[in-house]
Amino acid sequence: MKQPIPTNLILGFLGVGKTTAILDLLKSKPEDEVWAVLVNEFGDVGIDGAMLQTEGTFVREVPGGCMCCVAGLPMQIGLNQLIHKSKPDRLIIEPTGLGHPSQILETLTGEHYADVLELGPVITLVDPRKLEDRRVLENVQFRDQVAAADILVANKTDLCTPEQLTRFENWARDLQPEKRAVFLTCQGRLRPEWLSGNTALPEVSTPEAHHHHHHREHGVDVPESVDENPWQIAENAGQGFFSVGWRVHPDKVLDENVLLAMAMDSRFVRFKAVAHTTQGWRVINAVDGALSVTEAETREQSRLEVISGGALDAPELDRQLRQAVR
Repeated sequence: MKQPIPTNLILGFLGVGKTTAILDLLKSKPEDEVWAVLVNEFGDVGIDGAMLQTEGTFVREVPGGCMCCVAGLPMQIGLNQLIHKSKPDRLIIEPTGLGHPSQILETLTGEHYADVLELGPVITLVDPRKLEDRRVLENVQFRDQVAAADILVANKTDLCTPEQLTRFENWARDLQPEKRAVFLTCQGRLRPEWLSGNTALPEVSTPEAHHHHHHREHGVDVPESVDENPWQIAENAGQGFFSVGWRVHPDKVLDENVLLAMAMDSRFVRFKAVAHTTQGWRVINAVDGALSVTEAETREQSRLEVISGGALDAPELDRQLRQAVR
């Protein structure tokens, strides 16, 4: 294990492709190194952590809200346990896309981790198409994820028009202070050399914003076993978004066609699942009307989650999902 541990934050708004980018980075890991990932999600179920585990990397989850709000005891315990277990040569941290970076940066650069972590460049991913949406541009989480970045990366450029790319380049060029680097990429491809160096710790515009997030009191809860409770449902809400998630015993096989139809429900801004389906274990991901389905390794449980910009009828969604059991 390197000491202090090179550490990078990968930031970006909901659905920009952070998990895909980290999966791609893990493929470039030197064979003689151990990497670890601390991942936080808005919902309670932990889909991204399940996806990242396919690469055989050490993963620790801090579910149930934005990491900035759980940057106290739950995050520190998760981070300490991850470091102790994996003894990593590099640590990557993926906060939720609905979170604010201020307090997590404060925690990572505080005296407790001063001799443990060496914070490298903060990388923020942006979908250039979202710059056309004033609700995104005015969102405090989006603005301060951008402000916190040393390196700004336009992702999903293969889905952008030339005009959208030009808009991004002009917008990025006008940012103050100027970014260390601005890159264009697609399918979450990040170059490993972007992780090297140190962060300049750019000042975020609204560092107190994390105090305004809705969040409940977080303990350090251990999820209930699906052997004891084979069908578990969890809800969360905050920052104007709502989530419903499930943990399901692997003996309950779900109809893949039903899941795909559910994934494309227009009410959802995001659908994620690592699930045992009638076609085998699958990773299902839907965002902005784009659906992807890939094979997955066998898991100890199926995990599914939907996120919406409006209130969700959890009992109705639960009935819908139960009808998919075959």
